[in-house]
Amino acid sequence: MTRTVDFNCDLGEGFDDAAILPWITSASIACGGHAGDLSTMRATLRLCVEHGVAAGAHPSFPDRAHFGRREMALSPAGIEDVVLEQCTLLATIAAEEGIVLSHVKPHGALYNLSARDPTTASAIASAVARVDRSLVLFGLSGSSLVETGEREGLRVAHEVFAERRYGPDARLLPRSDPRAVIAEVDAAVDQAVALATGTGVTTADGPRLRLRADTLCLHGDRSDAPALAREMRKSLERAGVVIRAPGTTSA
Repeated sequence: MTRTVDFNCDLGEGFDDAAILPWITSASIACGGHAGDLSTMRATLRLCVEHGVAAGAHPSFPDRAHFGRREMALSPAGIEDVVLEQCTLLATIAAEEGIVLSHVKPHGALYNLSARDPTTASAIASAVARVDRSLVLFGLSGSSLVETGEREGLRVAHEVFAERRYGPDARLLPRSDPRAVIAEVDAAVDQAVALATGTGVTTADGPRLRLRADTLCLHGDRSDAPALAREMRKSLERAGVVIRAPGTTSA
């Protein structure tokens, strides 16, 4: 059976987006919470158009000092407001550029919290629905976020990660764990292919997991992200995986 997966990357965070974009099919663009401003959002959107890449919003806790990777004590209403504000800002700029956003993917600590906490997941899903119910909600494969999004009538994409290690509970190891990030290019490429082809991924403690993989993420803040994106794309295609953004009919 031919497998199809979206290849996404988090962009607009101050790294080498132009070198990554030729290899991916979806970009999640920082919209002011952990990184990004009006100028970077507009520039990244234009690059997405140039390379035929679907553009989405990448909202986060408003925490630039910690790059959105620290949980903040916000109420559910506060989380909904934060996500709504950031997504609306990017959607407004996109509309000025003649672009329709394709998806929303929370960032960092907000993403991880929504994976395990239904209340946070519901606040995010509500915000996405208020922006545009046709947006696809990206969330950790099998997590509360995708389950809640589906329950609230949104289209969802189960996301897997090429260069992050998993625990036996199918959650990402926290970045405080020295095993959390796969630094080696070959190992990250191997994991990407295993996830995309459904052969399973080895967890940090040994057992293999088979996860639904609608979209595969590469973090754009790695220094080797452009080279890794290229190797992943080529390896996925050699493995017979069709690479395309959600809702499209061609790569």
